[in-house]
Amino acid sequence: MAANTDPGLQNQVIYSIYVRSHTQEGTFLSVIPDLDRIKALGTDIIWFMPIHPIGVQGKKGSLGCPYANRDYRDVNPAYGTMEDFRRLVDAIHQRGMKCIIDVVYNHTSPDSVLYSQHPEWFYKTPEGRPGNKIGDWSDVIDLDYSQRALWDYQIESLCRWAEIVDGFRCDVASFIPVEFWLQAREAVEKVRPGCIWLAESVHRSFGCWARRQGIYSAKDPALYAAFDMEYEYDIREVFDDYLRGKARLSQYLDLLNFQEAVYPDNYNKLRFLENHDQPRIAALVQEESDLVNYTAMLYFLKGTTLLYAGQEFENTHLPSLFEREPFDRHSGHDLSGLLARLHAIKQAFGSSDDFAAAGDDEKDIAIMERSGHEGRFVGVFSLRSRSGEVTLEVPDGSYENRIDGSTVAAREGRLRCEGRPIIFKV
Repeated sequence: MAANTDPGLQNQVIYSIYVRSHTQEGTFLSVIPDLDRIKALGTDIIWFMPIHPIGVQGKKGSLGCPYANRDYRDVNPAYGTMEDFRRLVDAIHQRGMKCIIDVVYNHTSPDSVLYSQHPEWFYKTPEGRPGNKIGDWSDVIDLDYSQRALWDYQIESLCRWAEIVDGFRCDVASFIPVEFWLQAREAVEKVRPGCIWLAESVHRSFGCWARRQGIYSAKDPALYAAFDMEYEYDIREVFDDYLRGKARLSQYLDLLNFQEAVYPDNYNKLRFLENHDQPRIAALVQEESDLVNYTAMLYFLKGTTLLYAGQEFENTHLPSLFEREPFDRHSGHDLSGLLARLHAIKQAFGSSDDFAAAGDDEKDIAIMERSGHEGRFVGVFSLRSRSGEVTLEVPDGSYENRIDGSTVAAREGRLRCEGRPIIFKV
């Protein structure tokens, strides 16, 4: 693990915002009036998807993709000015939250400032033209990190942003040399001590495919040397298969236990039900009671929790990256109160505590336990809202369900689940 990772990140919640689609105006300043509501959800950190100018050449859709970056050192004029962004970050800090921004260092748009100034810093196809190694990413061209001068430029850019923000979410971080990230972390630490580093590590199958094609793709354990958190894509595919009825619950739970066995004690995986690249969870889990169970389980998992704007309103539509589609604040039940309670529960958990999971495949009930600074906690999550008895090792007695204040009773190693999520302290 990175030498100076803050263990407190384990118990925090990140709220992801796409400025273009967060409000009707789609600007930096229009986010400010929403900050108190976002804070009330239990948000500790706000992550802004890319805020930089977007390339025009080869753009997708009518507005282009924010991950086709045209200038690393400026902001998208459609969102406002640099001064507007500073005002937004100040407002976030005034409310006791931190701010991280997306940095897209694997590639730029074909008409980027960097390509116009330094075409020698870019990957060339066998035909000698700028291109990218992943064919579907047709609106970008890849950078070439064998060019050491590129490292200096990119690190200087990070240091400039570190004067304003508290950290970085690094897009497809696996495709960029770990040695670069280590050097960047060391330099940024002098500007922003305690800077937060979140790696978008890639899906296990994607990383394996890339390496077979001769494309550099760092493995998750190696990335931890430079990052505080990384995506849970190493096991995500099995979770997605479970959602679609193609895998058993026990297969997913076994992989959670595998993570616990192979990573350092203080490893931190970013836990999420959805993000801007994944379907909305409410589109996949349509029963309200099931969704509440999934949400409670999300907060119980070991690692930082991610919410994608609109998740609190059970949005089923995933906003396009290429258009402006403000998310719907009236699409489903409002989960805000539940999220705030779950955040409060999360504060009692430890940062490098033991975690274990088991499950009942017949009833689709997950049983998890972890230790915390307040003691040992047990979570029972009925992902199909089925009732039934579960087996668990706790002393006989009555316990308070911290989610809703109800009482649950354990007798002779058995506890009755009525289909609602349960979290209690032993």
